[in-house]
Amino acid sequence: MHYQELGDSGVEVSEVGFGAWVVGTDWWGDRSEDDALEMVRYAIDQGVTYIDTGDVYGHGRSEELIGEAIADVRDDVTLASKVGYDFYNNPQAGHGELPKEMDPDYLRDAVEQSLERLDVDQIDVLQLHNADVEEITPDVLELLDELEEEGKVRARGLALGPSIGWLAEGDLAIEEEFDSLQLVWNVLEQEVGNHFLETIERTGSSTSLIPRVPHSSGILNEQVTPETELGEGDHRGFRPDAWYETGWEKLETLRFLERGGVSASEASGRQGATSGSDRERTMGQASIAWLLSHDPVASVTPTFRTKGDIDEWAAASDVPKLSDEELARVEELYENDFDIDRDDGMDSLRSSVGGEDIESAGLDKLAAD
Repeated sequence: MHYQELGDSGVEVSEVGFGAWVVGTDWWGDRSEDDALEMVRYAIDQGVTYIDTGDVYGHGRSEELIGEAIADVRDDVTLASKVGYDFYNNPQAGHGELPKEMDPDYLRDAVEQSLERLDVDQIDVLQLHNADVEEITPDVLELLDELEEEGKVRARGLALGPSIGWLAEGDLAIEEEFDSLQLVWNVLEQEVGNHFLETIERTGSSTSLIPRVPHSSGILNEQVTPETELGEGDHRGFRPDAWYETGWEKLETLRFLERGGVSASEASGRQGATSGSDRERTMGQASIAWLLSHDPVASVTPTFRTKGDIDEWAAASDVPKLSDEELARVEELYENDFDIDRDDGMDSLRSSVGGEDIESAGLDKLAAD
């Protein structure tokens, strides 16, 4: 595992992180809490020391479980959480989005309750959870300053969603020198990531990018295939059939990114095999390595389901880097929509400013209703 600094914060993150939104929830298929705890601890043992949760996940239960999982290794872990959804006064209705609350007094209280659930004195990375651009006010920025000065927070971030990107919000976070910006970004869904790369270059900002969903909801690591039947409650079942059908076709055009060779498990016991040309690179690893090839990317947070996932994807930090030729080929494929001439059913972005940010960015997309 390799490690990088988050922005200019001095906070170190593992290049592969643990997205803990599946801990304490059943939104990616059901699992017991004991299984979730074992997964987190196993990931930490493999060098996955950046753990990213949120107060709304399981209405606080994810934070409680993460706090339990890291209790004995707190100093070895970089802990991130999110605040901004008012689950205290609103029941969860399926996968629907809860009302947000970005009032500074509410946010301060939410941070205090997160610290208590996590059983820690400090959150390494505090992220505003899906804040609209008009909600990131001077008062909110002042609160983040105060929390850092008080030692309750080390770094600040913004987590974008729940669609694949809010451009105006991300641009604001970059311009305000937030330490991190979390977004959905992968080989099949590049618009938002590419936009923020341009914003970082234009502004000279030190903001680090943290991509999530690097495997495009299971397509790029082949956990979702034409034969897969998604369980009840699995959020991936909400994507249209056309999206999966085109995704499987696109996957086949990316096979050139795979390499045979020594697997992660073999390499761990073989001196000199961990970074040489004889190292295997699976499609799941290549998907993460492609994201890490972009300098502003500090960590990638895949959704781990098994210990095998952890073994494979944690090793993505150290597989052979993608060559210039491979990167150029990916870019060419994406620009030509992988030579697939039909709609994938996902031709929209969510925008908090009525689509003006999408239009001004020159993206061939529509604002979601």
